[in-house]
Amino acid sequence: MSNLSEPVKRASAHTRRTGKKSRDLNAISPLSNVIFNIAIGLFALSCIFPFLFIVIISFTDEKTLAINGFKLFPEVWTLDAYRFLMESGQQMAQSFGVTLTVTVVGTALTLYLVTTYAYAISRKNFAQRRFFSFLAFFTMLFSGGLVPSYIVVTQVLHLRDSIWALILPSIMNAFYIIVMRTFFTTTVPDAVIESAKIDGATEFGIYTRIVLPISLPGIATIGLFSTLGFWNDWFNALLYIDNANLIPLQTLLIRIQNNMDFVVQNSSRVVSYDIASTLPTETVRMAMVVLATLPVALAYPFFQKYFIQGLTIGSVKE
Repeated sequence: MSNLSEPVKRASAHTRRTGKKSRDLNAISPLSNVIFNIAIGLFALSCIFPFLFIVIISFTDEKTLAINGFKLFPEVWTLDAYRFLMESGQQMAQSFGVTLTVTVVGTALTLYLVTTYAYAISRKNFAQRRFFSFLAFFTMLFSGGLVPSYIVVTQVLHLRDSIWALILPSIMNAFYIIVMRTFFTTTVPDAVIESAKIDGATEFGIYTRIVLPISLPGIATIGLFSTLGFWNDWFNALLYIDNANLIPLQTLLIRIQNNMDFVVQNSSRVVSYDIASTLPTETVRMAMVVLATLPVALAYPFFQKYFIQGLTIGSVKE
């Protein structure tokens, strides 16, 4: 008995020594940890600094900017750029409300249509999945063009000067469908779906209670892309909207910028030079960037947590 226990003890001691050594080899030294943290911090600062610099310029006095140029710490701080933009008053608030409504409703409809379409073509027991997959992929290669789209929206659907003209043309995206189909195929285990069917779950119940909770990272990614698309959209309003009450924020900012450029370029013929010279042209451009970007930047952290979560880990044990 003692002869058998002695090799076991030696093997255990060797395992403890080699295990400790391997852990030491895999550990990151304090110096390396500091270097990596500094490098990542500098990279994060290089990403954040341009936007912070734009915010600083938007609060800079226009005359000081013209004399001293762009500085990180300007001599004169002012809110003239934001006052100039807010002179539209009710129009600015109304445009912001239109953009917010279009973004929320459009993103919700996009997620519903894209996920249902992608889930259907991701199921192997769906007989027509190849046809509908080709139908979505075909639209990525060929499209009717601008003129047919305009005719369909204005003459067939009669959506001109309607808020739906800012939503419906953009709610279906073939690229989002392909991405979600691939996500469903590779991430949602077939064993989970088969187990739910054995328990008597319906196809829609599997989709809402099992597939969607597992697929939150993919849904959040598509939701963020869709949110950015609706929030930054100005072209549909340029085509379909003439009613001032339905102008989104991006289109209103473009109109303000165009009017301001027109006044400056035609100062000698339209208005006096003194009035044109007082317009905060450069700082207003930066203030427009802040107003257009800040809401999305504030909403991004709420999506970010889903990008790093592996919700399917441990859902199936083979």
